[in-house]
Amino acid sequence: MPATKKVLRGVQNIRTMSGRVDDQAIPYKAYMKISVLEMEKHRRGVEKACALEKVRRIDQRFQEIEVEKQKALNSLEAQTVPQPRGNRPVRRSTSAPLANTGSFKIRY
Repeated sequence: MPATKKVLRGVQNIRTMSGRVDDQAIPYKAYMKISVLEMEKHRRGVEKACALEKVRRIDQRFQEIEVEKQKALNSLEAQTVPQPRGNRPVRRSTSAPLANTGSFKIRY
């Protein structure tokens, strides 16, 4: 009869429960996680309040811009005299006409 081969086992082969414990099962880790979540919640709340204040200031500035624009338009309407459409001046170009020599030229 052939001899059966035995596997030698050592300390490394002992099965343990380490590593299988849930982090929430350890009380101090659960409290630490709760603390971190509360700190993040507070930080996000402050961030949200700052963002809402910034949006409020932007909306307020939009209203101020509209008021200033209305004032400027009203002052322009009071100052300008309407001109007839047929008497508009002809707008002419201020640059000299380009000579057509056939090559590409850059004017400075």
